[in-house]
Amino acid sequence: QVQLVEYGGGLVQAGGSLRLSCAASGTIFRINSMGWYREASGKQREFVARIGNIGAANYADSVQGRFTISRDNAKNTMYLQMNSLKPEDTAVYYCTATITPYSGAVYSTWGQGTQVTVSS
Repeated sequence: QVQLVEYGGGLVQAGGSLRLSCAASGTIFRINSMGWYREASGKQREFVARIGNIGAANYADSVQGRFTISRDNAKNTMYLQMNSLKPEDTAVYYCTATITPYSGAVYSTWGQGTQVTVSS
């Protein structure tokens, strides 16, 4: 089973930037799509951004133009560059990936989450 670990969360002032990383480890045949979701206190988890295995990306309207998703397939790592942060971006950010194993069915897995707090 592949494990995902997020890094880079923290406290930042409004207008500031943070870069999140998501590193995959374990026995990996292929990582297909990867993505970021977030869950604010008292709210449902929501989609933030997604990137395919050759780099095609799409974003939630709320982050379009401010966030950039990328990945380094050689390092099995995905990134989320977050600029012009707003207090409403405050949430726990989770990474997810769809994995093709050497044997068995394709499956999805999630990281444990990293807290991002944007102060006004």
